[in-house]
Amino acid sequence: MNNHGKAKLLVVDDEYFNFTLYAQALGQQYQLQYVDSGKQCLNEAINQHPDAIMLDVCMPGLDGFDTCRMLKNTPETQDIPVLMISGLESPHAKQQGYAAGCDAYFVKPLSFNELLDSLQTLI
Repeated sequence: MNNHGKAKLLVVDDEYFNFTLYAQALGQQYQLQYVDSGKQCLNEAINQHPDAIMLDVCMPGLDGFDTCRMLKNTPETQDIPVLMISGLESPHAKQQGYAAGCDAYFVKPLSFNELLDSLQTLI
């Protein structure tokens, strides 16, 4: 939690438009920070230690599965809850997400009520 009493949420998505949607839906309850790549996510997670990470799966370079795996295998970040968000809705994709170590897997379009419930449970 930061000094404003809001939990810090790191949003990782290569599409800034998605961040604007999350900011509108979650900005009242959470302090949101945005990065647009898996590599930036790893740096910010270590330096800022957010309360949770919302991680897009399909990104160029380091995708969400690899980023999650790295987060969960790094001592400084392994306890941060990771919520994966993806357009991939197949059971195989979800299984890949959980195998990578995510704490929750959401398929776009998101139900923000479900997302909020999950965040409250995990933080």
